[in-house]
Amino acid sequence: MFRVLFYCPEIPPNTGNAIRLAANTGCELHLVEPLGFTLEDKQLRRAGLDYHDLARVHVHADLAAAWQALLPAKVYAFSAGATRLYTEVSYAPGDVLMFGPESAGLPDEVQRAPEVTERLRLPMLPNNRSLNLANTTAIAVYEGWRQNGFATP
Repeated sequence: MFRVLFYCPEIPPNTGNAIRLAANTGCELHLVEPLGFTLEDKQLRRAGLDYHDLARVHVHADLAAAWQALLPAKVYAFSAGATRLYTEVSYAPGDVLMFGPESAGLPDEVQRAPEVTERLRLPMLPNNRSLNLANTTAIAVYEGWRQNGFATP
């Protein structure tokens, strides 16, 4: 299945929801520090309900450590500033779907890192800044999973 990468997430319920998403879709969730919370945070635990033990969650000290664990793989960086739509690529198991912190999104140097295969965006109405991190992640994961016939790992 896919590997979801959150670069420096800040809001515990979003990561909690991603844990639940990972448990229900077979994805792995990779978190790059620094995190804006601890993994014992009440809001994170509440959002993830009782799925924490069912999800595969990996925490990396920095982006270099995440690359070492995840590559080689296609890496799709999601950004409101990208021009290519998330529906215009063919996803394969093992691909990395990368998302940035809630307050600012992925820094430009991370989006354009040589490890990134493609920058993608979800469409939204003009003049709007961004979608919620957990919602964007779910939309991307389900598109990739749909493309792969909802195969189970």
